[in-house]
Amino acid sequence: MRILIFGLNYAPELTGIGKYTGEMATWLAARGHAVRVVTAPPYYPAWRVSDEYQGRGYVTEGGGPAGDGVGEPLVFRCPLYVPAKATGLKRVLHLFSFAASAAPVVLREAILPRGGGAGPDVIWTVEPTFFGAPVALAAASLAQAPAWLHVQDFEVDAAFDLGLLPPNGSIHAGAVGMEGVFTRAFARVSSISIRMVERLLRKGVPAPHTVLFPNWVDVDQVQPSPEGSPNRFRSELGLGGKVVLLYSGNMGSKQGLELLPAVARALADDPSVHFLFCGDGAFRPTMESLVEGLDNVTLLPLQPLEALNDLLNCADIHLLPQRADAADLVMPSKLTGMLSSGRPAIVTAQIGTQVAAVVSGVSLGADVQTHDPCGVVVPAGDLAALVVAVRDLAADPARRARLGAAARRFAVEHMGKEKVLEQFERDLKAAVTEYREGAR
Repeated sequence: MRILIFGLNYAPELTGIGKYTGEMATWLAARGHAVRVVTAPPYYPAWRVSDEYQGRGYVTEGGGPAGDGVGEPLVFRCPLYVPAKATGLKRVLHLFSFAASAAPVVLREAILPRGGGAGPDVIWTVEPTFFGAPVALAAASLAQAPAWLHVQDFEVDAAFDLGLLPPNGSIHAGAVGMEGVFTRAFARVSSISIRMVERLLRKGVPAPHTVLFPNWVDVDQVQPSPEGSPNRFRSELGLGGKVVLLYSGNMGSKQGLELLPAVARALADDPSVHFLFCGDGAFRPTMESLVEGLDNVTLLPLQPLEALNDLLNCADIHLLPQRADAADLVMPSKLTGMLSSGRPAIVTAQIGTQVAAVVSGVSLGADVQTHDPCGVVVPAGDLAALVVAVRDLAADPARRARLGAAARRFAVEHMGKEKVLEQFERDLKAAVTEYREGAR
């Protein structure tokens, strides 16, 4: 297939949507598909354009031996506005700036692809940003190809529910109305969890047009280290003999990260426990101020991909906080690596959400049956319950081992990269076939 991918975030970004879109595009190109990507320069989660892209405007890179996107994606990077501090209005301008700068490239690739040849068989776009949805639909119409929307975050809902934009009034009504019109116009709409697919149905997307396309993990790249093997993070940070609790990933507004320094402070009298917070993002400066003076906390910057397995394996327990009002608007992508590392997770989430179901072992649908618990779930925002959960699990190595083994089994059986992407490839081909048959 000839596949045109349109999305704000892409490799070499190490966290979130950019990681998954980059891995998906590379995998498809390696399978022999001609993959072209319209994206922005890397800037996330630091909210700063990488030095090598500063001031460069439009950039073209990759393309493989023939320059057509087979073997290696052909990537077009489009400039955008990146605010130093991402307030609600500035976020909107940021997202709109990318959609505006990328639109001419997407439309060109739909009708007169660079280097000649036929246009795309399918146009795939990802939310965020939803500003790209009208552009993708227009390009698909010009190319006479199906358009596919993949929802990593419910961007419009999150903007209002998390207080980034005013939750009532004409702005809210208009945004929700436009979202519904555009979303229902796509030939396929996918999302990353059962609960998020259910939300698509409530928004009026026909059931035959919805697809479950979960995030994945390379279970060979991220796997438990052999018992007793050395770990460079533990060695370099002097954490031998400690029970290490790790949070690693984006430090943003949807995680409820303010709980973590409070837990560390509550356990400051326990010399056997150490907290490791690793990442970057808008909340990082606040995190630095909240942990100041705490000897049982170490802050690290975001680590390169080659260090990921060592980092995840230095943990005895993973921490995954989530705000109650973000429930099922997002599915934290970092959960896949946590489970694949064979370590238990303590998550703050409401019962009935996808995160709580995965960690507690409760089934939410026919695709994933009830399984052994992978960790501990405590109510979102409940500091006292979180402190108790950390104390109890830190003091119980046998339970940690049992939960960690279940986490690894779940990752291998349900989140493996090859399994997920092979199913996606089949779904992609089916969408193209259905479109062509309907056009006859």
